[in-house]
Amino acid sequence: MENEVKEPALKYSFVSPEEYLATERAAQQKHEYFKGEVFAMSGASWEHNLIVKNINTQVLPFLKGKDCNLFGSDLRIHIPDNTLYTYPDFSIICGPPLTSDNEKDNFISPSVLIEVLSKSTRDYDRGSKFMLYRQIPSLKEYITIDSLSVNVEVWKRNPDDSWVLHDFRLITDSFTISTIGFTLQLSDIYEDVTFAE
Repeated sequence: MENEVKEPALKYSFVSPEEYLATERAAQQKHEYFKGEVFAMSGASWEHNLIVKNINTQVLPFLKGKDCNLFGSDLRIHIPDNTLYTYPDFSIICGPPLTSDNEKDNFISPSVLIEVLSKSTRDYDRGSKFMLYRQIPSLKEYITIDSLSVNVEVWKRNPDDSWVLHDFRLITDSFTISTIGFTLQLSDIYEDVTFAE
């Protein structure tokens, strides 16, 4: 049975952002926050973890010494315009990081966000969550990587604030994260990943 990734699982009663942050900073488990509701985040499947490992192996060495940094799912992103606090699988922040409070642990200026999808998070990450992410002024690219099939979707923001989708479904495909000028091969992303028949 697959351990699902990041689907809002347990919902708690209404809390303020201040209450959420006070509890979250002391918590051992991560939670998302949206408009007064707190959602526990569940664990990740083997396939999800392989994909995360493969991306780290490819992207981290490329960014060494550059002005952009790749962060994993321990980095909390906050979107003040819609109240969301969340932990994307990957955030790329270019230049000095901006935060939304004095604790400097709620980052508001990602240039690229990457989510690894599971069966239960596909719709959320591609739909509602992407709509919330689009309210981040600094965000230039949003990438989703399916953990159940070969499928990468790359959304790129145009100067007029519209978004264009580039879809990749062949293991021989590659795509470029334009913000950092790095090309990833799907064969590298999905190395050692097997899918159920």
